[in-house]
Amino acid sequence: MIKHLFKLIWNKKKQNFLLITEMFISFLVIFAVFTSLVYYYRNYKKPMGFSYDNVWVINYQNAKKFQSTDSVTQYYATLTAMLKSMPQIKALSFASGNVPFTSSMNTTGLSYKGVSYSPVNYYQTGDGYRDAFSMNLLEGRWFNQQDVVSTYRPVVINASLKEQLFGNGSAVGQLISDNSNSSIKKIKIIGVVQDMKDKGDYLPSGMALYNRIDTGAMRWLGQLIIKVSPDADAAFESKLYKTVANYMKDASVEIQHFSKKRISTNKSTLVPITIFCIVAAFLIINVSLGIFGVLWYNINRRRAEIGLRRAVGATGNSVSAQLIAESLILATLSVIIGTFFAVQFPLLNVFNLQAGIYITAMLLAIVFIYLLVLLCSLYPGRQAAAIYPAVALHEE
Repeated sequence: MIKHLFKLIWNKKKQNFLLITEMFISFLVIFAVFTSLVYYYRNYKKPMGFSYDNVWVINYQNAKKFQSTDSVTQYYATLTAMLKSMPQIKALSFASGNVPFTSSMNTTGLSYKGVSYSPVNYYQTGDGYRDAFSMNLLEGRWFNQQDVVSTYRPVVINASLKEQLFGNGSAVGQLISDNSNSSIKKIKIIGVVQDMKDKGDYLPSGMALYNRIDTGAMRWLGQLIIKVSPDADAAFESKLYKTVANYMKDASVEIQHFSKKRISTNKSTLVPITIFCIVAAFLIINVSLGIFGVLWYNINRRRAEIGLRRAVGATGNSVSAQLIAESLILATLSVIIGTFFAVQFPLLNVFNLQAGIYITAMLLAIVFIYLLVLLCSLYPGRQAAAIYPAVALHEE
């Protein structure tokens, strides 16, 4: 029976070649869609690693000219004291521009035992940064005033970077090299925090390094992170804005909520994949109509063959099963070709994604193609089964 089916397929090789090509292209498109969906889903299932509720960011562009480092320190120390006096503010920290849920990025490179690691997300943070975001500390400690007089520059890394550098070993106390700053020979790890998905729910955190802000860098910063109590309302936000704006007379001030920034960031992330899915859906619909049309056309052309088979004793179910089997064989040939190309992605580590993402996407694409072909061939198969032998032979 299988040999007979392959013979029938070979006799119509030109027509079936076009059908196999359609299925092959559909498989690659579906594989790409499922790869993206599996990638986003895996990232979505991972914990956020921090809390963004009741956390605000004050963005400012300070045009004030400072005469010395001491004047910078005094200026921002006064502002910090003013804000801490407000009972609604529970924690605050100055930070670099790459705060959570923003498009701003700052990366560096690290070296350990002669091996380079990059890109590493580089954050400048204050002592209150961890408290503001309720970050989960896995090893060691966060920054404090003791780090002002440290022999080596203290840093905190996230779990992903710790795994890359030390595997299951301890990271606290280890010395590594910062490739971006040749004047600093070594930096010392004092703590490890859980990964922060600061690019949104659907993107990975990546490797991250947190550096303590020194007083000389304060004049270049433009973000102040504050954690407020749940009862902080619009009236307090207005009061906070006036306090900061009146103190920083030469600065433009804006207050944003991280809960709203997260929603905006997630929407921006999902827009490309949504458009891609819509385009893929139109392609799949066209392929489905093509498969359905080809099978319908084959039935009309093969009415004499089907009528003869029914006349010599073939049942309607066997005729229907033959047409469906032919379609599934064509689908199998397209899947084999498509899988050959798809398997190159994990082998060549394309886009630097985990192999499990590609394998899962391949399996889902294979199942989808078979279901698509099966659904498209069921109705034409039933129509073929309903052909009466006398009518079909009479027409011939």
